[in-house]
Amino acid sequence: MNPIEISPQFNREADCVLFEGDCLDLIRQIPDNFVKLIVTSPPYNIGKTYENKLDFNDYLSQQRQVIEGCVRVLEESGSICWQVGNFVNNGEIIPLDVVLYPIFASLGLHLRNRIVWQFGHGLHASKRFSGRYEVILWFTKTDEYTFNLDDIRVPQKYPQKKHFKGPKKGELSGNPLGKNPSDIWNIPNVKANHVEKTVHPCQFPVELIERLVLAMTNEGDWIFDPYNGVGTTAIAALIHKRKAMGAEIVPEYVSIAKDRIHKAERGELRIRPMERHVYDPRTPYQNIPPKVVRLSDDVPGQGQLLEPKEDYKVKGLSE
Repeated sequence: MNPIEISPQFNREADCVLFEGDCLDLIRQIPDNFVKLIVTSPPYNIGKTYENKLDFNDYLSQQRQVIEGCVRVLEESGSICWQVGNFVNNGEIIPLDVVLYPIFASLGLHLRNRIVWQFGHGLHASKRFSGRYEVILWFTKTDEYTFNLDDIRVPQKYPQKKHFKGPKKGELSGNPLGKNPSDIWNIPNVKANHVEKTVHPCQFPVELIERLVLAMTNEGDWIFDPYNGVGTTAIAALIHKRKAMGAEIVPEYVSIAKDRIHKAERGELRIRPMERHVYDPRTPYQNIPPKVVRLSDDVPGQGQLLEPKEDYKVKGLSE
């Protein structure tokens, strides 16, 4: 078996780049128009362990620097997906997608969707409604961009519904491949007993990134995460035969990202599959169990999802 080639610096010949350090230092190494998809969740400037809380205007200036660098390295047919929540100060919230949008617009990017990621778990507020969603801003660099809708279709609600009049009477009214997922995504976040949980407090679920990877890139494309965390973007990319690159300032998170990739090589990494519905306690055994990532034995960077040998149909492990 040929191992996945993981490089600590930019290397176009590698399968994956895991850079330990500031994302701006990695961005300077990347050529212009090199990356097909940039997907990330930046710090929200709320004082998490992996960030230094800044004056809010300084935070926005820092974000502009990173976004400008990302636009430079993005392919002409590429996309940027910036996933954000709220900045919270003394109980008042500032939606980060609202204040970051002008930066992207000033750089000539085109907003294609404001995707609402809805989830069921989070902190309980006492003086406002509890927040249960965040936002993905999807921008493209030009009007000619990659969007593979057929690769991300979901089942039709009424798959046998037919036209009842007109020239198509009697024919199926919906696309037989499925429907467009829409811009509201109900995907569990990585909390508590989620099968993918690591020590990172704000970890992406793999399936959230998978949908973006499949829709906005093709096999062999490079995907870049400037705030790489524990490597979820890299896992989603490698599963689907793409290449991944990311920067992370916390050494422990870089180590965890490498470990997750090595587990995937050995066929030991479990993830929540894209086709799984949100857990319903009324029908606990109708859910699809976690799947196992196994990166290909013959071609580095190529992966597959396997059914687990064990029975993981246990409440708490499925989300």
